[in-house]
Amino acid sequence: MNWSEKSAADDTYSPSAIPDYDRDFLDPDDLRQFENALTDQGASPLVALNDWRPIYQRVRKGRGRRKGPRRTKDETREGVLYTVLKWPFLFIVFGWLAVLAFAYTLTRVYIFLYEQWITWRGRRQSLRRQLRAQTNYADWQKAAQALDDHLGNQRWKETDEYAYYDHLTVGNLVRQLKKVRKEAEHEIRDGRSGPGDVPAAEELCTLLEACVKNNFAGVENPRLYSEAYSGTKNLVQKYIDELHACIQVVAESKVISDEEKLQHFKHLDTNFGRTALCLSGGATFAYYHFGLVRALLDNEVLPEIITGTSGGALVAALVATRTDEELKQLLVPALAHQIKACQESFPTWAYRWWRTGARFDTSDWARQCSWFCRGSTTFREAYERTGRILNVSCVPSDPHSPTILANYLTSPNCVIWSAVLASAAVPGILNPVVLMTKKRDGTLAPYSFGHKWKDGSLRTDIPIKALNLHFNVNFTIVSQVNPHINLFFFSSRGTVGRPVTHRKGRGWRGGFLGSAIEQYIKLDLNKWLRVLRHLELLPRPMGQDWSEIWLQKFSGTVTIWPKTIPSDFYHILSDPSPERLARMLRVGQQSAFPKIQFIKNRLKIEIAVVKGLQKFAHAAGGRTAAPAASRWRNSDHHLDDDHELPHPDPLSERLDHNLPERRVEGDGEDAHLLLDGSLSDNSSGESASSRLRVPEHRRGSTGSILEEMRRQSAVFFDDVDMYAAEEDALRSG
Repeated sequence: MNWSEKSAADDTYSPSAIPDYDRDFLDPDDLRQFENALTDQGASPLVALNDWRPIYQRVRKGRGRRKGPRRTKDETREGVLYTVLKWPFLFIVFGWLAVLAFAYTLTRVYIFLYEQWITWRGRRQSLRRQLRAQTNYADWQKAAQALDDHLGNQRWKETDEYAYYDHLTVGNLVRQLKKVRKEAEHEIRDGRSGPGDVPAAEELCTLLEACVKNNFAGVENPRLYSEAYSGTKNLVQKYIDELHACIQVVAESKVISDEEKLQHFKHLDTNFGRTALCLSGGATFAYYHFGLVRALLDNEVLPEIITGTSGGALVAALVATRTDEELKQLLVPALAHQIKACQESFPTWAYRWWRTGARFDTSDWARQCSWFCRGSTTFREAYERTGRILNVSCVPSDPHSPTILANYLTSPNCVIWSAVLASAAVPGILNPVVLMTKKRDGTLAPYSFGHKWKDGSLRTDIPIKALNLHFNVNFTIVSQVNPHINLFFFSSRGTVGRPVTHRKGRGWRGGFLGSAIEQYIKLDLNKWLRVLRHLELLPRPMGQDWSEIWLQKFSGTVTIWPKTIPSDFYHILSDPSPERLARMLRVGQQSAFPKIQFIKNRLKIEIAVVKGLQKFAHAAGGRTAAPAASRWRNSDHHLDDDHELPHPDPLSERLDHNLPERRVEGDGEDAHLLLDGSLSDNSSGESASSRLRVPEHRRGSTGSILEEMRRQSAVFFDDVDMYAAEEDALRSG
C-alpha cells in the first residue's frame, strides 16, 4: 500500500470524513415537545408509564389469610383443569425443548465437521479462501468464477434442463421474443412493411404482457442461483437480457402511441411488482446492515423501497434520508464516532433501570437518533428529498391494537426519529414512546392520541404482507441479523450464490441424514412452541406475548445472513469502535456479494419498466414531478427535451389519478409543493400539470371515510377511469 492509499484508509477512520459530523439537526423545541408528550397525563388512562408498571393494578403485600382468586379478564386462562395441568405440562414441554435444542446443537456440529473434513479440502479450500478474502464485487466475481470452473458448475450453466423451472417455455419464448424484436427494430428503421400487417411492436407488447410477471416459468426461483457461486443458467440469463432489450424497443417504437405505451408499462409494472430491502432488528448486530447497504449501493442495486425494524430502522432511516453521494461518504468506519447510544457507565444505567424499568434514557436516544434521521424529518419529506420510500414497523404498547407500518402513505407527517425509537423500544431496554407528527407550523405534536408504541420485532420483524399491500412488493431482500434466529438458520440445499459443494451441488449439507435430522429437530421445536402459544400456556412477562419473536416469518425471497462472531454477543449492547465497525462493514459487504447477480437480474427488468412509465407519464396530462430525486429518475437523461423536470414515479402518478385532492393547483413551473403540509385554498385537483402532494387527513371532513377507502383501494390499481364517473357526478352536483 502506497502513501496515498494509506492516507485515504486513515481518513475513513477520522470523524472529519463524516459529513455533518458536528451538526445538531434536532431543534431543542422538538425535543421538549417530545418529552412533554411522554409525561402527558392526558394519555395515562390509555397506556402504562413503562412495561414494569401496568395500569389499573395495585401490588400490595398480602397480610393475614389469603383471599380466594379474583376473576381475571382473560377468560381462556381459567378453569380447574387449566390451573392444575398448566405448570406440569409447561415444565414437560420446556424440558423436551431443552433436549431438542441440545440435539440440534450436536447435529449442527456434526454437519460442520462433515463439511470441513469431507468437502473443503485441497484446491477447493484454497479457492474458497481466496473468495472470502475479496473486498469488492468485481474481484469476488472473478474468484467465484474460478471456483465454479474447478467444481464443474460451468457445465451446469450450459445445460438448459433443470427441475425448478420450465426450460422449454423459456427457450421457446427467448427465440420468439428475439424474432419479433428484430422485426420491430426493422419497423423503427424502415417503417411498416404493409398497411394490412399487424405491427411487430404490438405483437411484442402482447408477448411482454404475457411473460413480464413475477417468477414467470420459475425464472426467479432462488434454486436457479443456488447451484453455482456466480450467475445462473445461461438460458435464464439470455431470457433476462432479451426481456430488457424488448422493453427498450417498445419504448422507442413510433408505431405505438404514447398513451398506449403508458398503459402497457402500467400493466407490466402491476404484474411484475416491486422490490424491497428489509432490514431486521438485532440490537448492535444491526450494524452489519451498513455493509450490506454499501455493497448494494456500490453495485447500483439498492432498491427504492426500504423497511427497517428496531436496530434495522436506524440504518433504514439513515439510508432513506441521504442521497447516494452522502451515503458513500457516511458508510465508512468513521461512522462509529457518531454511534454513542450506549456510552453511559454501569451505575448510571443500572440506577435508571431500577427507577424506570428501562436501561436507556428515551430523551438521550431521541437526541442521538435525530442525527441519523436529519433532525425532525418526516416520512414524506424523506421521500421528497431522496426518492426512497422508508417503512418502519411499530407495535402498540397494548396487546390488542394492530401493528402499523409507518411510511409516506400511511403516516406522511410522522417524524422519523420517533418511529425509529418506537421500533427499538424493547421492553426492559427502552420504555414505550409516543410517535410525533409535524404540524403545519413546523411544531411537533403527539400522533394517534398520544398512544405509546414499542419494538416492531415483537410481532412483525419483516412486514412482507404490509409491503405487498401498500407498494405491490413481491420480491424481498432480507438482511437478517437477529441473534436468536441467526443460530437456527440452515439451508440444507444451499442458498443463492452458496451452493452445496459436494456431489456437484446436487447433494445435501452434511449428507442426507444430517440434513434430515436438522430439519426434523427444527420443525419439532417450532411445533411445540406453537402448541404452547395456542394453548396460552406461555407466561406473559410485562404483559407481552413473546411467542412471535420465534414464530413469525424472518426470511424473504433473498435472505442474507452476515456471519457473526462470538464477541458480537458480548458487545450486543455496546457502541462499536471504528475498527469493529470496519469489520462489520466488510462482513456485511461480503455477505451480499453472492446475491448481487440475482438482484441485478430482477432490478434490470424492474428499472426498465419504471423508466418506461416515467418517460410516457406526460401522455396522461403532462404533469410535472415531485422534487424527489430518485436515482432511477435522475439516470434517465434521454427524456424529451420539452420537459425540464423529471416525470413522476409510477406510484405517485397512479395515486394522483385516483386521488385528485393530492394535487396543488398551478401550471408548469408555477406549480409548487407545500412542504409544510398545508393545503391550498383551491386544491380541487383539476390541474393536470400540478405536482405531487401527499394527502393531509382533515378532521371533520364529510368525505374523509370515502377518501380513505378510495386511497387504500387505489394505491395499486392502475385503472385511471375507476372513479371518473363518480368525480364527474360530484362536480356536477
